[in-house]
Amino acid sequence: MSLALSNTQLLIAGWLGVTGFVAFALFGYDKWQAKRQGARVSEATLWLVCAFGGWPGGLLGLMCFRHKTQKLGFLLEFAAALLVWGTLVSAILKVAATS
Repeated sequence: MSLALSNTQLLIAGWLGVTGFVAFALFGYDKWQAKRQGARVSEATLWLVCAFGGWPGGLLGLMCFRHKTQKLGFLLEFAAALLVWGTLVSAILKVAATS
C-alpha cells in the first residue's frame, strides 16, 4: 500500500491549507476590528472563503477567537459552506478518477 498522494490530492490539501489560513486570519482580524469598532469583514466574505475551502481555518477561528459563535444564522451559513466545499471536492475527485 502506497501512501503517495496524487497530484489532485496534493492540490486539494494545498488549497485547504491556504484558504484555511486566510479564513483563520479573517476571523481573527474581524474579531479584532469588532473589539476596537473598526471596519469589519463582511459575513458574506467569511462565508465565501469558508465555502471555497477555508472551513477548517474558519472553524478554528470560531473556536479560538469565540467569534460569531452566538449568531445562529452565521453558524447555519458556515455549515452550508462545509456542504458546498464537500460537494466541490467530491466533484473534483470524481473527475480526477475518470481521467
